[in-house]
Amino acid sequence: MLWLEDNRKLKDILPKKEAQAIEKHWDCSTVSELLAHHPRMYARQGQGVAPMEMQDGDYISCVGEIVHTKVTATSRGEILKIAVASGNTYITAAFFHPRYLLKQLVTGCTVLLNGKIKIFQTEPQLQHPDFLVLYDPTRGHQKQRLAGSSGLTQLKNYGDEQTILQLLQSFDYLPIYPGKKGFASWRLLAAIHYVLRAMPPIPEPLGQFKPQQLPAFDQAIRGIHQAQPGDPELFIRRFAYDEALVLALMLQLRRRTAMARQAPQLPPHNTASAAKLIASLPYELTAGQNQVIEEISADLKQPPPMQRLLQGEVGSGKTIVALIAMLQAVDNAKQCALLVPTEVLAHQHGRSLKDLLDHAGINCEVVVLTGSMTAKAKKEALLKIISGDADIVVGTHTLIQESVEFFDLGLCVIDEQHRFGVEQRDALRNKGKDELTPHLLVMTATPIPRTVAMTFFSDLNHSVLKELPGGRRPIASWTVPEHRPKYTQRALAVIREEVAKGHQAYIVCPRIEKEGGVEDIYQKLSTGPFADLNVAKLHGQLHPSEKDLIMKQFAEGEIDVLVSTTVIEVGIDVANATVMLVREAESFGMSQLHQLRGRVGRGGNASLCFFHYLAEPGSATEQRITQMANTTDGFEVAELDLATRREGNILGVDQSGRSEKLLFLNLLEHADIIEQANHDAQRIIDQDIQLAKTLISRYDEHSQEFIEKT
Repeated sequence: MLWLEDNRKLKDILPKKEAQAIEKHWDCSTVSELLAHHPRMYARQGQGVAPMEMQDGDYISCVGEIVHTKVTATSRGEILKIAVASGNTYITAAFFHPRYLLKQLVTGCTVLLNGKIKIFQTEPQLQHPDFLVLYDPTRGHQKQRLAGSSGLTQLKNYGDEQTILQLLQSFDYLPIYPGKKGFASWRLLAAIHYVLRAMPPIPEPLGQFKPQQLPAFDQAIRGIHQAQPGDPELFIRRFAYDEALVLALMLQLRRRTAMARQAPQLPPHNTASAAKLIASLPYELTAGQNQVIEEISADLKQPPPMQRLLQGEVGSGKTIVALIAMLQAVDNAKQCALLVPTEVLAHQHGRSLKDLLDHAGINCEVVVLTGSMTAKAKKEALLKIISGDADIVVGTHTLIQESVEFFDLGLCVIDEQHRFGVEQRDALRNKGKDELTPHLLVMTATPIPRTVAMTFFSDLNHSVLKELPGGRRPIASWTVPEHRPKYTQRALAVIREEVAKGHQAYIVCPRIEKEGGVEDIYQKLSTGPFADLNVAKLHGQLHPSEKDLIMKQFAEGEIDVLVSTTVIEVGIDVANATVMLVREAESFGMSQLHQLRGRVGRGGNASLCFFHYLAEPGSATEQRITQMANTTDGFEVAELDLATRREGNILGVDQSGRSEKLLFLNLLEHADIIEQANHDAQRIIDQDIQLAKTLISRYDEHSQEFIEKT
């Protein structure tokens, strides 16, 4: 539990065998570690609660009323099947050789079940689960007995039978804890309440800064485990607030540290290259682009280093905004670094920036640096960078290597910011000159929900581009269900029609191998319906030189249809591509689908995107794909994505292999809490910075790392 520091050993408080069992099954030996096991749900007495996120093989705990029992004779003996109404879900439990259970598991009993889920024909089932009878209607209230299959002996370590029964029946909201094989969830409940009874009052960690509208920390930590009387939501909100507060403190302290540094001041010049570039463009900048350009220009003039996040719809013109910012730095004799996630994107940006500058008649040296370059080419690039001949350097992770030295770096631009962590961004900014910190502009084409931005990017100023530049047309989107083969046929026919018009197409697959992968679809199309077209395949297992050649050929119009994985999500910008078919769209997040869709329609031609899916008719997955097809607003897509996925996925932090999650803070439901926490964090830092540092120091080391790498 956040900020709870009670290192008393459980072996000194709990019955010895129970303390040993808890350490074995739950890897916790102190009071703090035990109380960190918060309830996964609550069961209102007299009502059922459906298990959450049931998956085949999961050990789950649930509570409900037995509404049906049936004994069936089989060749292996009798089986007792009971149906338990748990919320809106009926859960079936099966017991083998059940004669001793027939008097315990009767219709009308309220039972707590703990067992392994087996999904059979979409129906969740429990096979011989542990159970605890909470109420038996065949007995009077005064004659209830402790009955169950597991852990009864252990429960009696915490008190006599009537004491345990009174505990279980006393809750208005019964806390349901995770269960494990060999350790029923009610043993965890009993242990926690035994500890709580012996625990002295906990001082308020926030002191005078405790939010008035929320319970004190001591009240909250007791209330979340024994919410009575009333709803535990208020206590949950306190811990959600604590999580939001510590995140805000970390980010705002980081911002304060960054703002204390000095950056080179880069005022705009009267003879600015930016003006020449803007005048040379074949279109007018949108109002949003002009506003963001002014915001960035104002930041670059200031001595504190700029820290700005630029969110922009796919195709909203972020690159031209970034180039104008870089030219302001170049006009002040400073170098710029553009960090991108892939070599393909590095070379593409390098070419497009050179073309734009040459067309405008601007003398500006653009150098590309990637890991796969030949030793000779890399040496030439490094010499230009260290000598100052390179004005703008475009590169991948290679840019942050120690061997790369800049002559005078003034501005760092990070494209697709979610592909890079804070450590990588800092490594690039540390290449400044004379102890000056370069300005920082981070960009993303993945719209970030407001609450996510408030929570995880509060150390950055925000700019948003929503308008599409002149000439861009909205992309029409259609669903292609697998169970309707004619829809797939029509999608392929449309691709042929677009190719016949001189346009090009993408087909995106969720994998490389196996059925439905790039290799499979490429083979089927190139030898079947598209045998007369120039079809190519692209995926991450190809040699970098081969990938570069394929993308170059596609960009030059030599390839009609490109069958690819998501490597095209960033890296290919082909104005002539007008149609995309995304296969098995349910395999991708909604924001990723939006990103992929943005690869077409980059010219002035009408464009289409087909979302193929395998999901059953009427399923939640089908509804999600339909919602995706019905909106082209990236920020609406981001909110939908947040509603269906965890925050960590949105932020791209699952790639490390470690799953970090917010336990209480819900970014959809707790916008008011996040705003309050951000405000309070600033007040704590201003009035008691030592308290701020102390609060952060109590945050779990791995959780700090989670934030640092976000």
